[in-house]
Amino acid sequence: METRRLILLMIFTLSLIMLWDNYQASQGHPTLFGMPTGAASDSKQANAKPAVTVQAANDLPQAAAPVGGVGDTPSAEPVKVAAAETLTVRTDVLELQFSTQGGQLISSKLLQHPKAGDPTLPVQLFEQSDKRTYVAQAGLVGVAGAPNHRTLFEVVQKPGEPTAEKPTQQLKLRAVSGNLETLYVYTFTKGSYQIGFEMDVKNLGEQAVTPSAYVQITRDGNPLSTDSKFYSTFTGPAVYSPEGKYQKVKFESINKNAAEYTKNTDAGWVAMVQHYFVSAIVAQAGPRENFVRKVEDNLYSFGVVSPLGAVAPGQTAKYTSVVYTGPQDQRVLEKVAPGLELVVDYGWLTVIAQPIYWLLEKIHSVVGNWGWAIVLLTLLIKLAFFPLSAASYRSMAKMRKIGPRMQALKEQYGDDKMGFQRAMMDMYKREKINPLGGCMPIVVQIPVFISLYWVLLASVEMRNAPWYWVADLASPDDLITRFLPIALGFKLGILPIVMAITMFIQTKLNPTPPDPVQAKVMMVMPLVFSVMFVFFPAGLVLYWVVNNILSITQQWVITRKIESGAEQ
Repeated sequence: METRRLILLMIFTLSLIMLWDNYQASQGHPTLFGMPTGAASDSKQANAKPAVTVQAANDLPQAAAPVGGVGDTPSAEPVKVAAAETLTVRTDVLELQFSTQGGQLISSKLLQHPKAGDPTLPVQLFEQSDKRTYVAQAGLVGVAGAPNHRTLFEVVQKPGEPTAEKPTQQLKLRAVSGNLETLYVYTFTKGSYQIGFEMDVKNLGEQAVTPSAYVQITRDGNPLSTDSKFYSTFTGPAVYSPEGKYQKVKFESINKNAAEYTKNTDAGWVAMVQHYFVSAIVAQAGPRENFVRKVEDNLYSFGVVSPLGAVAPGQTAKYTSVVYTGPQDQRVLEKVAPGLELVVDYGWLTVIAQPIYWLLEKIHSVVGNWGWAIVLLTLLIKLAFFPLSAASYRSMAKMRKIGPRMQALKEQYGDDKMGFQRAMMDMYKREKINPLGGCMPIVVQIPVFISLYWVLLASVEMRNAPWYWVADLASPDDLITRFLPIALGFKLGILPIVMAITMFIQTKLNPTPPDPVQAKVMMVMPLVFSVMFVFFPAGLVLYWVVNNILSITQQWVITRKIESGAEQ
């Protein structure tokens, strides 16, 4: 009977967890078990703004064919090209490639962020290759034959590398089509992941025209090679507006034509979000239409369309925006655009996670090492919850102390379950033990520790951050496989082993369950969790190890006092 109750309890608990995880996924929040997250939006907010008069997003030009070519040396003189070429631009933090076909941004390499698994190569976001389509494009709609991202541009000015004396450089491209002359001006700044974009549109015809400018990101729906099967992070488009706030869009919802997001607004941004990094388009203030669409199988475009108003013959209209392609550094993102820091997504626990991140950053500014910052932050949180933890461990210690008497009662009553329950409750009353006393203090702490989990998982600062033998706190600990020729097929380090040991010690300190099956399950749990933590980032495992060690110390002291009679 006890075994059956245990199984039913486990099924019920798991069902509740899965229901909650499904709800989180449906709201676009991070999940615990790797479920894909979706858009969290309000249909009323999505239609709060009246539609602006622009070309329908479905009528935008389709994605251009792959482009290629080689870079060239800086020059201020106009250079005529008969076919598309690739122009390479380099700053101290970015290496970019542009194609003269449509002025597309077809490559962005983050020079200060080594690639996971190969530190000799930089992380690449925008990419046009056989494996990946991920490009930024711009153009005009609303006028027949107007230049767009399929039009061949000519080079007007090539930039040099920004220096301390001249921190900004510009790339200028020009195209004439449909009685419109379009000049693209890209601006690059030393030390910045922002790319300024200006589009000057001159009417060469004899009639006034009303074009609309669009800027979009086109990307395939393939997952990242660095995605983990053991924890989930969101990869996909995101839209931000003052009305709808931060809204994530799943590729699956685009396929079903069921994507929900704010379409008409006067401000905000669109972005491509992935773990640790983001590429965003921040358009100029004014009426615009956000769009997300499927271009073809496994290829999607999302961006903004903004009306330029009436442009009389001989007049020029100007459109500006900013393209950000870089790390999810919250301090930087909040300066680029309001709400852009929300791509570092903590879900429904943001109200708790943000202060934890702030505290972690402050500790790091003092100690100068992210590993030690994690250790000290875990210690501070443990101290903050010291009274609650003490109450929990005191209750468990009392339960452990009466364990032999409880077993004797079980043997005494045999199959008389009701009699055993009455005798057990009488014993709890005499010993002043609350059976739930060990659970409730732990339940109160769970949101804080889950928030800390997401802070450590989402913080780009952990990438390539060392701590003693750990070379990268954002990657699994690999000390053993680094120095011993063990063909395991995965990385193995010290931290997961220490994690298993500390969990085993905690299990021994806890009261022994009266049911033998439950007792065996509890003894196996440390091994199960240690196997899972082999694949987790070292920073997360370090946090759990430190938390376990502090918990063991506190629990051991309290248990000794209770069992010796020094504390009642």
